[in-house]
Amino acid sequence: MSAQDEGYQIALQEAKIGAAEGGFPVGACIVSKDGKVIGRGRNMRQQSGSPILHGETAAFDSERGLPTSAFHGATLYTTMSPCWMCTGASVWFQVGRVVIGDSTTYTGPEDVLRNNGIEVVVLNTEECINISKKFIENSPEKWSDTVR
Repeated sequence: MSAQDEGYQIALQEAKIGAAEGGFPVGACIVSKDGKVIGRGRNMRQQSGSPILHGETAAFDSERGLPTSAFHGATLYTTMSPCWMCTGASVWFQVGRVVIGDSTTYTGPEDVLRNNGIEVVVLNTEECINISKKFIENSPEKWSDTVR
């Protein structure tokens, strides 16, 4: 798992789109066990007003026609460590791996993922860390409203 993976690159692209829209820059991409992209999304908290439309939940929701089993064993790429809600969704959908671009700006309950048999890969890429820091610096009120 690396920053060169297609799933990571798509997640990063989604984060950048979210940032350009004035939203929290978290993107996600889900890649099935057989290597197909089966979901992608970005945090839409500010853009839509939805408190539950995070990057990861948006990625799960992006392919509504898929059965839950399509996500079993998949890899979830996310540009930031998942929050409790997104961690719960990952456990619920039985993903096999979560690849995290930034676990320094915010660290979610990664131990819960591990304790549920999900492999956690933390990349801590400079690009993901910087996009988060820039958002926090430019929009501290949005950051404090987003993270608990």
